[in-house]
Amino acid sequence: MVAINTLSSMILWGPPGTGKTTIARLLALATDLHFEAISAIQSGVADLRKVFESARRRQEAGSGTLLFCDEIHRFNRAQQDAFLPVVEDGAITLVGATTENPSFELNGALLSRCRVFVLRRLDEPALETLLSRAEEYMQQSLPLTPEARTAMVALASGDGRYLLNMAEQMFTVEASEPLNAVGMGRVLQRRVATHDKAGDAHYDLLSAFHKSLRGSSPDSALYYAARLIVGGEAPEALFRRLLCAASEDVGTADPNAMLQVIGAWDAFERVGWPEGKLFMAQAICYVATAPKSNACYTAFSAALDLAERTSELRPPLSALNAPTQMMKEMGYHKGYIYDHDQPNAYGANALFPEALAERGEPEFYKPNERGFEREILKRLAFWAKLKAQS
Repeated sequence: MVAINTLSSMILWGPPGTGKTTIARLLALATDLHFEAISAIQSGVADLRKVFESARRRQEAGSGTLLFCDEIHRFNRAQQDAFLPVVEDGAITLVGATTENPSFELNGALLSRCRVFVLRRLDEPALETLLSRAEEYMQQSLPLTPEARTAMVALASGDGRYLLNMAEQMFTVEASEPLNAVGMGRVLQRRVATHDKAGDAHYDLLSAFHKSLRGSSPDSALYYAARLIVGGEAPEALFRRLLCAASEDVGTADPNAMLQVIGAWDAFERVGWPEGKLFMAQAICYVATAPKSNACYTAFSAALDLAERTSELRPPLSALNAPTQMMKEMGYHKGYIYDHDQPNAYGANALFPEALAERGEPEFYKPNERGFEREILKRLAFWAKLKAQS
């Protein structure tokens, strides 16, 4: 877009310190657009109108405006709608920055008029490049040992702005010899090891916690749960992940897993911390050691996929109620067998749309031989036999 000097409006989605504001300024410079910046935290509709009026005057004079809107997801629906006419007629090129998923936080109408670019946290080589540039700019080296330098990069957790702020602080230190990691920590007044509840570390630890539950490792599950709690994570975040694992990874192999988590969560909220750790630990160990099956999860995923492709198909008339005489005359409910009237409470009714049944009724749920699903397999086999006989 820069090469052909034609920018479309865009949304830059990424965590703090990844260069969203810098990118917007560079785009304005590269395309010779007037740069305007507003923040959704400090601006309202009146502020937007002033910016739009100025942009329209520039448009009439033959020049364009790049409007950078920081934290755009904080604007409400009406405020976001205000962007539509000026983006549509080209009065402004909008560059919105957000740390939240734009699919959830931005209006569909605005999102459809913008390209979305995803910015990732800066990796270690990129952070090292920033430090080298800072040293070149300051014409001095950071007073740190190699180990302390590595620790500072790790402490930034992919946030370039935060890394440069720390570097700026370290440049003011007068030290007779390079500081080690402990010395650096004293200067920065912060632990070298940290847990960012809103950043990648948060999701990384939750991911490791969930995979430990799935991997039937109570020890690593307890370890990552402890890491999260020590880092200041809210206990309900762990219980939410436990509940997901109890359904996604245990499922009907042990239906009690979900009840255990819900019971432990309820007990935790009644008693609180620190005694509540007993209930959390019990739920973690139960889910981690329960037999595993994702049969329900994969079955519903397959059903959703088929439903999207066959949403126009109507269920068989026999499976539909007939509350009116006209519907009875049209065949609604005709031929339906009330299951409870049958010897085995199974009527072998046709329940899929006819077009699907003709190709062979889909089989989504395929339980395995682990845990309680072994009994479910027997039931399904029994019903399949009755259906074949009917």
